[in-house]
Amino acid sequence: MSDMMVRATAAGAQLRAFVLTSGDLVEAARQAHDLSPVASAALGRLLTAGVMMGATLKGEKDLLTVRVKGDGPIGGITVTADSTGRVKGYVDQPGVLLPPSRAGKLDVGGAVGRGWLQVVKDMGLKEPYIGRIELQTGEIADDLTYYFATSEQVPSTVGLGVLMERENRVRCAGGFIIQLMPFAEEGVVAELEERLRGVRSVTEILEENNSPEFLLERLLGGMDPVINERMRPEFYCNCDKRRVEKALIGIGRKGIEELIAEGESVELKCHFCNRGYDFTVEELRGILMKAASTSGEKKQ
Repeated sequence: MSDMMVRATAAGAQLRAFVLTSGDLVEAARQAHDLSPVASAALGRLLTAGVMMGATLKGEKDLLTVRVKGDGPIGGITVTADSTGRVKGYVDQPGVLLPPSRAGKLDVGGAVGRGWLQVVKDMGLKEPYIGRIELQTGEIADDLTYYFATSEQVPSTVGLGVLMERENRVRCAGGFIIQLMPFAEEGVVAELEERLRGVRSVTEILEENNSPEFLLERLLGGMDPVINERMRPEFYCNCDKRRVEKALIGIGRKGIEELIAEGESVELKCHFCNRGYDFTVEELRGILMKAASTSGEKKQ
């Protein structure tokens, strides 16, 4: 596999589309977090969507975070993406196991349950944009389709898929977001609806040919699609020991004191990539002093 995203327009720019193959980055996430099959599918779908949504950001430092929180056994899913194709994420319960759905597929909706989806766009403004909806199905693609229509008022169709091997490796993954421009004509809308009715599964198409160009042709062939940009996405985390130290300070003096009382070095892991960082007792004492200083500043 070789992940790639294409950004395209069709029908004389009355449609815009993002189409992505993401098997490598989803497999990287699966390995990093030791995910079960259904957790791989859930996180993989949101990672795939995150790359495409992040591509709509304009600034190099702009960030997009998508959170899904439900009452199902997976707990929650968090994904962060930037405008360059870098994405990272995690699930609360990576080892969750569920029987297949009635359709015989990985039951992502059952793993997520009922709850909400939130999108936060930090674009360097005074306040970030925050949009939030109630989950419609928990299957991620349906919920994002609803999000675009209600929170951003952009009629959209979202398709996402992750196919697993029997050995619990990612066989293929990918997705698309197709959006109507405000000036889209009724005939274009009708033609798009007709074409999408013939698309049953993203992964079925990618099994046939694992390229975004092939998926784009299956989706919008005959509507004169034009590829405007290609981007290579990756599962990437920018964590380092200093960032984890800041997170330690955030747990407060009491939590740090409890770690010191154990009298041994501790390993703390990054939520997003599961990379571990060791802190000695002496380092923890230094962090405790910083936490005390920070607490004093807040009280003033």
